Amino acid sequence: MSVDTARQKIQQLMPQLRRDLEDLVRIQSVSADPARAGEVERSAEATRDLFVAEGFDARIVRSHDGAPPAVIGEKRGPEGAPTVLLYAHHDVQPENDHAEWDSAPWEPTERDGRLYARGAADDKAGIAAHLAAIRAHGDDLPVTVRLFIEGEEEVGSETLPALLKAHLDELSADVIVIADSANWDIGVPALTTSLRGLVRADVEVRTLDHAVHSGMWGGVVPDALIALSRLISTLHDDAGNVAIEGLHSGPAAEIVYPEERLRTESGIADGVSFIGDGSAVARLWTKPSLSIIGLDAPKVDGASNTLVPVARAKVSLRVAPGDSATSALECLTRHVTSHAPWGAQVTVTPVDTGEATRIDATGPAYDAARDAFAEAWDGVAPVDMGVGGSIPFIAEFLDAFPQASVLVTGVEDPDTRAHGANEGLHLAEFERVCVAETLLLEKLGSA
Repeated sequence: MSVDTARQKIQQLMPQLRRDLEDLVRIQSVSADPARAGEVERSAEATRDLFVAEGFDARIVRSHDGAPPAVIGEKRGPEGAPTVLLYAHHDVQPENDHAEWDSAPWEPTERDGRLYARGAADDKAGIAAHLAAIRAHGDDLPVTVRLFIEGEEEVGSETLPALLKAHLDELSADVIVIADSANWDIGVPALTTSLRGLVRADVEVRTLDHAVHSGMWGGVVPDALIALSRLISTLHDDAGNVAIEGLHSGPAAEIVYPEERLRTESGIADGVSFIGDGSAVARLWTKPSLSIIGLDAPKVDGASNTLVPVARAKVSLRVAPGDSATSALECLTRHVTSHAPWGAQVTVTPVDTGEATRIDATGPAYDAARDAFAEAWDGVAPVDMGVGGSIPFIAEFLDAFPQASVLVTGVEDPDTRAHGANEGLHLAEFERVCVAETLLLEKLGSA
């Protein structure tokens, strides 16, 4: 199939594909919300039905009763052809405050070439991209296609290892295409070759058995908020680099991330400086970062004149590729316990972890992907990029299928705003993604 043929087929398919995507987006499949568990089920059923209609032997599976639903399936290609596993996830993040959205989060709305809604990009567009490639080839698939559409990615993929183990033979493949990442820019495709891992932990500081009068005891007894503040201040050096000993850092690709673009895309406030040393992509992709993402402390309004006895912070530590979550947690724990001010009692409670990923993106499957992407983007070669965020399940796939080539692709761009208000899918780029995956299947079948 030529690129012109692929592009023509996708253009013809796009109106129905968009209708199918919008129908999926209207389902509020928020896996983090128990009240919407029925919506997650409905999303799995809708996803299954879309692929059954294309000739897949697709069904819903789960690791145990009550576990989130995943969709697996298969459509056979020619005898002896390679097997390609297509991954995406049908669950989405909570929409949070509707007032922050410019349009209703569950009603897909087009503005200026983007389709806005929760899940319009992350990751229901990944499902739609797989569907587009399948429809473009029809009953002449050049490869055997297997399907894994997960229903709990946004809550940590807790049952994924059990699902992979239970369905290992049904999911085994020569090439795995994971459509859950991003492209470098509008008009510039990318393959994701590294992702940071994650350690989240609650750090509690206690200085008193109970609250006491700040006038009677202030100046002698430290309060927990001051102690926690001083402890947090030790986590970075003056330049903003993470100051925890033992964490790993690695080299990054020689890609320039212009400061003007970085400021625009990050939304950093006027006058605020960036933190850390080294190139922007190294700080974002291959060095650790640490953020305080929550605090337990009395509210300012209504606060009493007492010394606070205990305070907590939720720490989000992004782990560089080449490091392990276990080692990073040990380093974090050692740091906060050894830097406790004034002998304050410090307790670290792990919340969750995820491993970093580094992919050796060489070999025939990666060559095929690069050729397909360059053709779909009119000669623009794809960038090998890292991602600062974490997709721990990729490490699970690498462990479960060590013989497979894992291609991490995606539909997002720097202004997608996944997980935030006004999440949006760039429709022209989405069409290129669909063309690229159509060509990729063709090239893998003839490799």
